[in-house]
Amino acid sequence: MRLLPALFALLLAGCTATYSLTLMPRNSGKTYDGEAVSPAGGDAQVTITIEERVYRGNWVVTQAPPSTSFGIGGFGVGGGGGQRAGVGVGFSTGTAVVVDQADAKALLRADDGSGLRCDLRGANTGSGSGTCQDDKGLVYDVQIRIK
Repeated sequence: MRLLPALFALLLAGCTATYSLTLMPRNSGKTYDGEAVSPAGGDAQVTITIEERVYRGNWVVTQAPPSTSFGIGGFGVGGGGGQRAGVGVGFSTGTAVVVDQADAKALLRADDGSGLRCDLRGANTGSGSGTCQDDKGLVYDVQIRIK
């Protein structure tokens, strides 16, 4: 079950993904909608509408891509109840591919020059969360879902 987000992210890596964004300001229960379109799971074009303002910009992935690690080694010494002693040598190899949740930073701007700055987590896994803050300091909680 823990591998599902990683496998999902690998599947998305080769295609364009569209995300639905839901924002809620911390001073009310009203929600606002947005969308992010990410070709090949990388940077995304983001559009968020709050009241009459439409903010546009990009999110930029700020975390390193998946890493692969290799390991080899092993040595053991054992005894059989004090009567017999033995030495064994064993080798093992393994490969692990780790797909981490990506963090992203979005700098968005409306036509009137106002800005919205967003810090997002899990942007490449199909669902995530984060916060955005406008020029007046109002913070919005953000939910990210794949469409």
